[in-house]
Amino acid sequence: MLTFRALGPFQACHGGDLVDLGGQRQMAVLARLLVAGGRAVPVSMLIDELWPGEPPAQALSTVQGYVSRLRRALEPGRAPREEAEVLVSAPPGYALRAAPDQVDTWTFERAVKATGEPAEVWERLGRALALWRGPALAEFSDLQWAATEAGRLEELRLVAVERRADAGLRLGQSGALVADLEAHASAHPLREEAWRLLALALYRSGRQGDALGALRRARALLREELGLDLGPALQRLESDMLAQAAHLDLPPAPPAAGEAREVRDTVASATSAASAASTEASGPRTLRVVVADDQALVRTGLRVVLDSEPGFQLVAEAEDGERAIAAVRETSPDVVLMDIQMPRLDGLTAARRILADDAPPKVIMMTTFGTDDNLYAALRAGVSGFVLKTSAPEQLISAMRAAQAGDALIDPAVTTRLIAAFAGRADPSVPPALAGLGDTDLDLMKLVARGLTNRQIAVTLSVPEHSVAQSVTRLLDHLGLHDRAQLVVVAYESGLVNPGGPGR
Repeated sequence: MLTFRALGPFQACHGGDLVDLGGQRQMAVLARLLVAGGRAVPVSMLIDELWPGEPPAQALSTVQGYVSRLRRALEPGRAPREEAEVLVSAPPGYALRAAPDQVDTWTFERAVKATGEPAEVWERLGRALALWRGPALAEFSDLQWAATEAGRLEELRLVAVERRADAGLRLGQSGALVADLEAHASAHPLREEAWRLLALALYRSGRQGDALGALRRARALLREELGLDLGPALQRLESDMLAQAAHLDLPPAPPAAGEAREVRDTVASATSAASAASTEASGPRTLRVVVADDQALVRTGLRVVLDSEPGFQLVAEAEDGERAIAAVRETSPDVVLMDIQMPRLDGLTAARRILADDAPPKVIMMTTFGTDDNLYAALRAGVSGFVLKTSAPEQLISAMRAAQAGDALIDPAVTTRLIAAFAGRADPSVPPALAGLGDTDLDLMKLVARGLTNRQIAVTLSVPEHSVAQSVTRLLDHLGLHDRAQLVVVAYESGLVNPGGPGR
């Protein structure tokens, strides 16, 4: 089945195979029609929105050429004179014809707007949030229509997170939701619903003082940022908590076996299939983790996440890069979560030193979208990738498992954006050995650069997964690299893969 994905890197897929959608502007035509939700978009509007300001003289024929090439890519079996069924002519323009379940944004929006009982809402929104693979329509962020739609989708995502958390509270899962709601409220401090849910989860977990403390924090932030007091709903909640109103209590429903971990899935990410497969194959293994961040609140939040997750052990904390290096050498962890900006010695410099040691751990950089130069330099240094400090706990857990498995680039949407911005820069450290690679190795590099896991590559090439893993390791050794992220950078910098396209 042909599917379209805009909740992350923009893609179209035939089954499990990515469709070559061409260059950035050609992809933008398809994206604009997807945003229209099946309605026709006039050609004149496409031209104005693809070339804001002053369109080129041949804009009309260029758009027609884009549409023609997209039709061939989306319907490769269509006869030359046969009428298109996907990207159709709808005078005075074009429209995308697809079922709701073929487009992730349409599926997501329908799920968010549907109603139901708490258990049904919990399950449905969990599946909907798992559709998100990164920022929506990020490739087209310089175009106003895309930025507007991305903002609308992000608001829907936040609503989905809060509606699902509310359903979880109604199901008696208060304790398991606290860490996620703390992260959500910290990331979006002006959303009063986030504070309401956090305070209620704390209260129902027997933490009345913390619940009132959360409301005090919300009041202070609103006064500082907007000069406002708490809204009526939060004021009523605070009064009810002080009075220990009976209606605030909800008998906890103990989760079924294995359900507790699922409860924490309140934001947009599902655990990587490759990580799960690796865990199942090798059996439980405790991952030793070092956390390095100059903010005590961040370290505390991560400590709570790791302490509550089976199979993880926090072996050390550090508040700057210098202490992080010492902690790694003392504890020999499997994974390091490293803030990119820290005093005394920044995370980037510390990561370089750690990765230069023999048998280094995997290093994941934590960022709030710091400077692209720093993030890109970290990729080149060999870190396993990035996660946002505002990421939900299951995203962090998934990231650490994937990094340890060496199987997936963390947060591919962020990495793709950085590579697209910096591809082509001269870098004397880029290995010159690509010219000596055979077609099989080059094909493998393209698939890795597209963000496919070893399992996905194995399915694509119809070869055993262990064979793919061995080939990736051999390729890294041949190029003098030690992390999959570096392999992706080399693929883009060498021109083997172009930002926005699946490869030459």
